[in-house]
Amino acid sequence: MFRYTKWTLVREIVMWAAALFMLLPFYLLVNTSLKTAADAIGTPAFEPATRPTLNSFVEIFQSGGSSTLLLGLFNSAVITAGSVIGLIVFGGACAYVLARRLTRVSTTVYYLVLVGIVVPTQLGLVPLYIGARSIGLLGSPVGMAVIYTAMLMPLAVFLYGGFVRALPTEYEEAATLDGASPLRAYVQVVFPLLAPATGTIAILTGIIVWNDFFTPLIFLNGSSAATLPVVVYSYVTGLVTNWNNIFAVLIVALIPITVLYLIMQKRFIQGFSGGLKS
Repeated sequence: MFRYTKWTLVREIVMWAAALFMLLPFYLLVNTSLKTAADAIGTPAFEPATRPTLNSFVEIFQSGGSSTLLLGLFNSAVITAGSVIGLIVFGGACAYVLARRLTRVSTTVYYLVLVGIVVPTQLGLVPLYIGARSIGLLGSPVGMAVIYTAMLMPLAVFLYGGFVRALPTEYEEAATLDGASPLRAYVQVVFPLLAPATGTIAILTGIIVWNDFFTPLIFLNGSSAATLPVVVYSYVTGLVTNWNNIFAVLIVALIPITVLYLIMQKRFIQGFSGGLKS
């Protein structure tokens, strides 16, 4: 029977203190964005805004080319959604085939794919750039989604592979006895059971793609398909003294990926806590 003791109270106080400490950066972001330009510079960062205003959010969409920020949001959303969908579709199918066909070839291919997790992406950036340019993937959100899908495929295969190996084969065998083809058995039986892994992959890869700055800076340089991190960088360099506007831009960039996590957090937690239970 659970007993509420003084040590329980101490643990709760410590946890609340740790939570408040981790929320301090978010407080600074929101508090500074609600200040005027003069107050953002002339008052301490922790001091609450005496005259809260949303003018900074209005200014970032009106001054300096609002289409740039809106276009950055759109491009990042398209690239992130396309990459996540590609990783879920192709990563799940690839992991399923490699995990179920326990041959020497499939095992070798599986470990070769996992090497991509260890090897830094920067080592293959030059040949990847040359290959992407030769097939016309540079300068477009769709091409960028294809590039991210290829770059993050080892991570998706690794996460899906662990779940597929833990999944009993009786599910597929029962579907096969009912007349289902291997593809139909995977789509209608196996894939729904991999929902925890799908949520984990969607959040992890979504955060990686959404926050990535270096890759789109290289592959989208000179095009109109700049992603949100690149747009934020341009705002930071152009609004050095307007910290309230800079923090407002950061909040706008933070909202979509936070919403994604709140929607998928149940699957994300299941993915890290064991996921499927037969």
